[in-house]
Amino acid sequence: MISAIISWSMRNRFIVIIATIGLTIFGWFSMQDTPIDAIPDLSENQVIVYTEWMGRSPQIMEDQVTFPLVTNLQGMPKVKDVRAASMFGMSFIYVIFEDNVDIYWARTRVMERLNSAQRSLPEGVTPTLGPDGTGVGHIFWYTLDAPGYDLGELRALQDWYVKFALQNVPGVSEVASYGGFQKQYQVTIDPNKINYYKLTLMDVLNTIKNNNNDVGGRVFEMNGTGYIVRGLGYVKNISDIENMTIATRNTIPVRVKDIGTVQMGGDARLGIIEENGNGEVVGGIVVMRYGENADAVINRVKEKMKEVEKGLPKGVKFKVAYDRSDLIEAAINSLKNTMIEEIILVCIVIIIFLFHFSSSLVVMINIPISILLSFIAIKYFGITSNIMSLSGIAIAIGVIVDDGIVMVENAYRHLTEEGGDDHA
Repeated sequence: MISAIISWSMRNRFIVIIATIGLTIFGWFSMQDTPIDAIPDLSENQVIVYTEWMGRSPQIMEDQVTFPLVTNLQGMPKVKDVRAASMFGMSFIYVIFEDNVDIYWARTRVMERLNSAQRSLPEGVTPTLGPDGTGVGHIFWYTLDAPGYDLGELRALQDWYVKFALQNVPGVSEVASYGGFQKQYQVTIDPNKINYYKLTLMDVLNTIKNNNNDVGGRVFEMNGTGYIVRGLGYVKNISDIENMTIATRNTIPVRVKDIGTVQMGGDARLGIIEENGNGEVVGGIVVMRYGENADAVINRVKEKMKEVEKGLPKGVKFKVAYDRSDLIEAAINSLKNTMIEEIILVCIVIIIFLFHFSSSLVVMINIPISILLSFIAIKYFGITSNIMSLSGIAIAIGVIVDDGIVMVENAYRHLTEEGGDDHA
């Protein structure tokens, strides 16, 4: 079989050369299109369903949220397993699909089931899908370096400006904020006063909720001009809440400040984020979308950060906490250096032992062609260029070199014995 292939190749040299050039060019473009990452993604092909119902115990979350959702999500096509975890005020469900299932097809199937499962959940509880990323999708971490600013201001800046800007970068699935305080208006009720006025907590809650709202009206025409009538009622400061009227007792309005106090505070936190022992920081985690090129996404995020930084308050700037592109570039440079070193070593070995440049050229050409052809398979098998795959290529280069040296030396020896040294 091998002899027949060699004989056919010798008789059709032009076809072999054209096919080799074509496959090499195809391999070059495949290498350019192959996603680059530092580490292989070995995570499950999963869709995460997250449900929040604050203040409820894990047992209530399990009985009223997790169990109804799990029973509805079971039985979907191409699902391997459904796992769940319930904790205080939160429920997580992991729907594991088969490896060959498209992630967006899987998310669509899960969303269809959630629409029907909504009827079995408590009122006001809405499950949501997690980001379309994987366990290794955290490709970039940053913090806001801002001396003199408090953590509440920085968290508001991160949540309402930086986060939305970076989420528009192509390939970014989510920008998760961390650290600082999430600002909120906190109303502390005096139980003695609320009993004195014969009110309930729901009266206070509904009053604040109904008064924090804009309402629209109809168009009022006067002198040929139409005026849009609307009511502006969004809360802008603490005094707006304090002066809200809950009820009327003996023609005297009972306001929120009459039964308690209002202050600006931070939401409850389960932990803090500290950087190098220098105190708390505020920042974000950039999560890459499934199947994207990590190196290209990181570069686009960095370009976007330069634009966003121009709009930050004076003294605030970005500080990189983790950048996977450094590891990605190190892995790529390692492969390049290995290939160059082996080509040089092959040239030296063959030239020393054979003193024949054309024989060295045959082996040298095999190395880049074999690498480029391997990228065709890497691309169409859905494998990223990472440390593991590039290391495999680097190891395989040694096999290619060994085979090439043996074959060239053997061919050269036979030609020399037959007196064909001039034609070698």
